[in-house]
Amino acid sequence: MAIHPIEYRYGTDEMKFVWSEANRLEKIMKAEAALARAEADIGLIPKEAADIIESSIGSVELERVKEIEDEIHHDMMAVVLAISEKCEENADKWVHFGATSNDMLDTATGLQLKEAVAILDDKIRKLLDVLLTQAENNKNLVCAGRTHGQIGVPTTYGLRFAIWASEVARHIERLEQLKPRLIVGQMTGAVGTQAAFGKDGIEIQKKVMEYLEIGSVDVSNQIIQRDRHAEFVMWMANTVTTLDKIAVEIRSLQRSEIAEVEESFRKKQVGSSTMPHKRNPIKSEQICGLARIVRAMIEPELQNNTLWDERDLTNSSCERVVFPEACVLTDHIIKLAIGVIENLRFYPENIRRNLDLLRGLNMGEAVMIELAMRGVGRQEAHEIVRSSAMESHESGKHFKDVLLANTEVANYLSEEDIINLVDPDKYIGTAVEQVEMVVAKLKR
Repeated sequence: MAIHPIEYRYGTDEMKFVWSEANRLEKIMKAEAALARAEADIGLIPKEAADIIESSIGSVELERVKEIEDEIHHDMMAVVLAISEKCEENADKWVHFGATSNDMLDTATGLQLKEAVAILDDKIRKLLDVLLTQAENNKNLVCAGRTHGQIGVPTTYGLRFAIWASEVARHIERLEQLKPRLIVGQMTGAVGTQAAFGKDGIEIQKKVMEYLEIGSVDVSNQIIQRDRHAEFVMWMANTVTTLDKIAVEIRSLQRSEIAEVEESFRKKQVGSSTMPHKRNPIKSEQICGLARIVRAMIEPELQNNTLWDERDLTNSSCERVVFPEACVLTDHIIKLAIGVIENLRFYPENIRRNLDLLRGLNMGEAVMIELAMRGVGRQEAHEIVRSSAMESHESGKHFKDVLLANTEVANYLSEEDIINLVDPDKYIGTAVEQVEMVVAKLKR
C-alpha cells in the first residue's frame, strides 16, 4: 500500500531507483567486493577468497537479507551473513574483514550520491539551456519592471531570464565544487584508526576507493563526517529556492489582472472543480510547495553532524528520510521547472497594456535624468518630476501632457524630447547587451 506521495505522485524513476532498497544493497555489496580485492592486493586475505566474494554478491537476494535482519536486528550484519552464505571454500570468513558497518554503509552512500548528483547535474544544465533560450528569444521584449509590487521603470523579459540563468549557473558551479567533498568513501574501522587492517590500512582504503571510482576521506572516525552531506542538502535547498523564486514570479505574472505570461494549459485540462473557467499555475505552485520540504531538510542534516564521541546512531534513521526525499524532490522540482519555463506562454498585448498602465508615470526617472543632464540640479529635477507625477496621478492626465504644460520643463525639453522620454522602448539601458553577454558566457 503506497503511503508517501513520492511513491505515486512525485519524482522520476531514475532518481527513485538510486535510493531504492535494491540499489542500496547493490552498492553495499560492491563496497564489500572492493574491500576484498584491496585486501587481496596487499596480501591480507587470499586472492581466491576475494574472487569468490566478488562472484558471490550477484546471487545475494534482498529478501534473504531482510529475513536475516528480522532475526538479528542489524542491517549491515545481515548483508555480511547473506554474502557469506553464498561463499564457498571458506571464503566466507574473509567477508567484511577488518571493516565496521559504516565503512560499507557510508561508502555505499557515496556511490549513491555519485549517481544522484549525475542526474541532478544533467537536469540543471538542461534547465540552464532553457533559461538561456528564453533570455535570448525575449531580449527585446520590453515590459514593466516592478518593485514593492508597484510598476517601476521598464525592463525586458530577456533580462529577467538572464538573471535567473546566471543564478542557476552559479548552482552548477557550486555543485562542481562540492562533488569532491561529497562523493567519497572510507575504510577506517571501528573508530577511525584502521587498527584491524594493520599497517596497510591507508593503502587498503586508497585501493578500495580506486576500485569504486570515488574519492577517499583523509581522516574519519567511525563515520564520514556529515558536514559533507549537509553541504549537499543546503545546495539542494538553495537550488530549489531559486526555482521557488522563479515560480512565484510566474504565478504573480499569471494573475488575471496582470496576465502577461501563463503556464501551458492542455486542451482537456481542468482548472477547478466548480469554476470551469480557471487556468491555474499548478506546476509553479507545486514547485513552491515542494521547495519548502527540501529546505526543511537542512536542519536535520546539520544536526546529523553533531554526534556523540566517535559516533552514535541518531543520524542513521534521519538520513534514511533526508537523502532520498531531498534528492527525489529536488530532481522533481527541476524537471517541473524545465517544463514550465520551456512551455511558458506570453501575452504581448497584456505586457504592453501593463507597460502603459500608468499613463507614462513610470518614465519619471528618464525625464528627471534628462533634466539633470541639461543643467537642472538633480534634486531640483526630482522635485519637478515628482510634482508633475502627482498632478498626473490625481488628474488622470497622461504624464506627457502634464509635462508639456509645465513651463519650467519647457525651458529645457521640447515636445519631441518629452515624447521620446516617455517612450518605454527607449529606456531599457543595456538590458539587451547584458542578455547577450550572459548568453555568450553560459551557452554550451
